Amino acid sequence: MMHNLQTLIENYLEYCGAQKRLDAKTLKAYRIDLNQFSEWTSVPDITKITSETLENHIGNLHTKYKPKTVKRKIASLKAFFHYLEYKELIDRNPFSKIQVRFRGPVILPKTIPLHTVETFLTTIYRQRDHAKTDYQKRSTLRDAAVTELLFATGMRISELCTLKNADVNLYDGIILIFGKGSKQRRIQIGNYDVIHILKEYKKEFITEIENCNYFFVSPSGKALSDQSVRRMINKYTSLAAIDLHITPSYVSTHFRNQSVRGGCRYPLYPGNAWSQFHQYNRNIYSCCYVKAA
Repeated sequence: MMHNLQTLIENYLEYCGAQKRLDAKTLKAYRIDLNQFSEWTSVPDITKITSETLENHIGNLHTKYKPKTVKRKIASLKAFFHYLEYKELIDRNPFSKIQVRFRGPVILPKTIPLHTVETFLTTIYRQRDHAKTDYQKRSTLRDAAVTELLFATGMRISELCTLKNADVNLYDGIILIFGKGSKQRRIQIGNYDVIHILKEYKKEFITEIENCNYFFVSPSGKALSDQSVRRMINKYTSLAAIDLHITPSYVSTHFRNQSVRGGCRYPLYPGNAWSQFHQYNRNIYSCCYVKAA
């Protein structure tokens, strides 16, 4: 029973949750990958699994999945067998004799066409102009501020939603961003229209901002959630009749792509002055990127 593959998988997943403190999504992925291996192999005894068994399984995965998915499933298996070796449940790790190196196809990142960006932002400002109730006016003001900052900086939605009031210096136009691994970076916003809409938003929402200490707030007065921003993006994509599924990663990729094409490292997108949109291509808008000390 000690060498039963399915039992060991359950023990490993329990170990990952209790000792390694892995999140629910990672545990779910591990369970799927390991159970798939358990169902595929006809060897229930872990000590009978050889390098050849693993090579055959990997070959089978390549016939069903894309390289990125195969890499993830192999990583799950490697971690499992490393655990078995660490716990001395197997004498030799069968992965030690396997060299798994393959290059997946190079996939170019998807970007948003400039005319689509223009249409998207124009739709938000049009909705704001036509707003009838105070609630609609405030909501569209916040949506405009969120969208302008996303396109101006290329920051992740999670970074935008966790911006504290103290992180946004609109007097100097500096945004302090806390990214992955608690790394900090400062972005200087050099476009007046972006600064203006952010100042207008802050003036309108100052009470909620000071109460929750986050710069972008929800209607309930709490920090704006990632899901709320995603729903907002989907909403205006639909209203603008844009035949493109715009995702937050598209925004970041679009920012980086246009930064390179614009000729400077981190140029800003125009704000709501879309009559001057052509000036972007002449590199009128600029932004300084400075790492925090």
